[in-house]
Amino acid sequence: MERRDPTVRDLEDALRSDSRLPGVTGFTGAPGTGKSTLVDAVVSLLRTRKQSVAVLATDPNSPFTGGAILGDRIRMQRHALDPKVFIRSMGARGHLGGLSLASREAIRLLGAFGFDEVILETVGVGQSELEVAAVADTTVVVLTPNLGDSVQMIKAGILEIADVFVVNKADIDGHGRVVAELRTMLNMAPKTSWKPPIIPTVATRQEGVEQLWVAVLAHRTHLEKTGKAKELSERRLRDETAEVAAELARERTRRALREDPTLAERLLKDGTPYRTAEEILRTRTDN
Repeated sequence: MERRDPTVRDLEDALRSDSRLPGVTGFTGAPGTGKSTLVDAVVSLLRTRKQSVAVLATDPNSPFTGGAILGDRIRMQRHALDPKVFIRSMGARGHLGGLSLASREAIRLLGAFGFDEVILETVGVGQSELEVAAVADTTVVVLTPNLGDSVQMIKAGILEIADVFVVNKADIDGHGRVVAELRTMLNMAPKTSWKPPIIPTVATRQEGVEQLWVAVLAHRTHLEKTGKAKELSERRLRDETAEVAAELARERTRRALREDPTLAERLLKDGTPYRTAEEILRTRTDN
């Protein structure tokens, strides 16, 4: 999937009858908030409950090899030999949503392979994290003390997508102020049927992790009771279809420009990318 191999389509068709969407929880937040340590702690909790879990950690990718710079063997090493835990670092490959293009397909296949839970961890670069909310059932925004004032958090844009807030590293000074600022902002926000809870954690000591997972499950129950779970599922399918269509169109256009010297020359002469792109999509078929 990461190589965008065309045979993935055949694999998905073959597994369609076995498809079962697992629970998907997204973890996002600024670098340095301890997302990986928190995810590691959640994996430990789920394993004590005999649940299988897959972690897709989207990292910056190498400009030379295209692979993830932070490899999966660096993360969560204590789970490396557990057959019920799958961990993969996927390169973001320049995708500004903070998630790899292959993430949506990977979730579906991991469900077919029998995993109970899938955890997404995003790159952690501020505003580009927003796509996690479109993929995950529940989005956990991880904050930590001493990362800046509340105005900066609002400007980051990630607070609006949170279903659950976590103030990690709650054992250091300043965590109470972050919790208070979050509560103030939530009280000022428009009223909705779900008010995101604020969970203090110390991931390195497994503190608060069980309360975090209780909040995640409570949010899923809320989605089911309000009918939003079905709505989210349908929206994700539409979004993925649009994303696949865009990818196919992009590849078709690049191949046409590469293989048709006349088309490329006319583009350089006229300098009209829109007209050329429309011509390619209108007249050329994907062989």
